[in-house]
Amino acid sequence: MPSERMRIRQPEAVFSKPSLPADAAGSAHDVTADVTADIEVVDPNLLLQITGPSASRLARIEAATGVSAGLRGQTIRLRGRRDAVALAERVLLEIQEVTSSGGTVRDADVLAAVRLLEQHPELKLREVFQDVAIVAQSGKQIAARGLAQKYYLQAVRDHDVVFGVGPAGTGKTYLAMAMAIQALQSQRVKRIVLTRPAVEAGEKLGFLPGDLNEKVDPYLRPLYDALHDMLPAARANALIQRGVIEVAPLAFMRGRTLEDAFVILDEAQNTTVSQMKMFLTRIGPRSKAVVTGDPTQVDLPSGQHSGLADALGLLSGVRGLLCCYFGAEDVVRHPLVAEIVRAYEGRDAARARDRGHGV
Repeated sequence: MPSERMRIRQPEAVFSKPSLPADAAGSAHDVTADVTADIEVVDPNLLLQITGPSASRLARIEAATGVSAGLRGQTIRLRGRRDAVALAERVLLEIQEVTSSGGTVRDADVLAAVRLLEQHPELKLREVFQDVAIVAQSGKQIAARGLAQKYYLQAVRDHDVVFGVGPAGTGKTYLAMAMAIQALQSQRVKRIVLTRPAVEAGEKLGFLPGDLNEKVDPYLRPLYDALHDMLPAARANALIQRGVIEVAPLAFMRGRTLEDAFVILDEAQNTTVSQMKMFLTRIGPRSKAVVTGDPTQVDLPSGQHSGLADALGLLSGVRGLLCCYFGAEDVVRHPLVAEIVRAYEGRDAARARDRGHGV
C-alpha cells in the first residue's frame, strides 16, 4: 500500500481515438491508450528524494519509459501509454519505499530500477537496494545496485569460493572488497589478502622507475583505491602496516597457505593456468576466496591460455564453488560505459559468427 504521505489518483484515459472501437480506445485493457496519473506527495523532503534535485529523476524516468513526467507543487503528473505510465508509477512508489525505510537510491540507479521492474514485475526494489554489504567510512551504504549484484553478494555470503565474471564497471571487485572488510570487522576472518597478476598491458615493467615493489604498485592501485574508499586512510594504513590487510602481486602467493583469510584475486583473466591453480590451492581452513575478471580483456602474450577461462570450464561442477556472471546491463559506472561494452560485445560476436562461417 502507498504511504499516507504519497497518494495516487488512478490513471484515466485523456485522448480518445474516434477511429478505434469504443471498447478499445481508453479501455483499461488497452495498454496503448494514453492516460494520466497524478501522484501527490505531502512530505516535501520525501518529494525531493523521489524526484531528485531539479526533478532530475523524473527526467530519467521520462527517458527510460517514454512517459511525460512533470512536477507541479506536491503533485507528480505522469502522462503517456497506459503500460508506460503504470511502470513509471511503480518505479516512483518503489523508490519512495526504499528511501522511506532508510535505503539510498542514486540518480544513476533510476534506469536500473526501471529495467528491473520492467523485467521482474514481482520484484521489490528494497530487496535489491537494501542488500547492504557495508557502510563506508563516509557513511555511504555500499549495497547492491541491481539483481546481478544482489546474487553476487549472497553468493559470497554462502560459498567459500566465488568467481565474479563480467565487464568493467559492474562492481565485481568493489563489492568483494566491501564483503572482505565486513568479514574482518565481524571477526569472521583474521585478515584480508588482495592480489592481482602484474601483467603488462602494452607497457614494460622494466621501463618503470624504482625497485620491484614500486614497479608493481601501479598494478595494485585499484585495490588500494577501493580499500581507502571504505576505510579511513589512517585505519587502512595501520591495518596494512600490521599485516592484517595485505596487498601483493600474485607471484608472492606461491608456497603459502592462507588460513582465516578473505582473499580476493582481481584481474584473474591475466593469470596463466598454472597461476590460477597455484592461487586456488593456497586457500586454507576458514577462508573465503573471490576471483574477479573480464575474459574479454586478456593481456597475456599471444597463444597463452587464460587461467580464468580454464578454471571456469574445469571447475563449474565443483560443490562449494559458484560462478556469478555480469553483463553490460549490470554496469554501474557512467551510462556510456554500458554502451561501450555492448559495442565491443557486438563486434566480437559478429567476428565469432564470421569465423564460424569461414569468412
